[in-house]
Amino acid sequence: MEEVVDLPNIKSAKKRVAVTTAKTAQNRMAKSALRTNVKKAKLAASAEENAFSQDAYRATQKEIDRAAAKGLVHKNKAAHMKSQLSKLAKS
Repeated sequence: MEEVVDLPNIKSAKKRVAVTTAKTAQNRMAKSALRTNVKKAKLAASAEENAFSQDAYRATQKEIDRAAAKGLVHKNKAAHMKSQLSKLAKS
């Protein structure tokens, strides 16, 4: 299905459509990167590589906090993700 890009006639509305499209793409990439890093940290934790697991855990936890601060994920979801990661890191 093709998306209608030039639907609005007003200049400011056209700009909003362009800005929204760009921001949506940025948010999608950031969320994808976050999910990838969480997945890598979970794999590292399950592989029993303790040194790498701790580094991956810290880096991922920091990235989750940043995503919550920017509004990419809800703060409760961020807390849940961090809780699940810490549970895996401890085991």
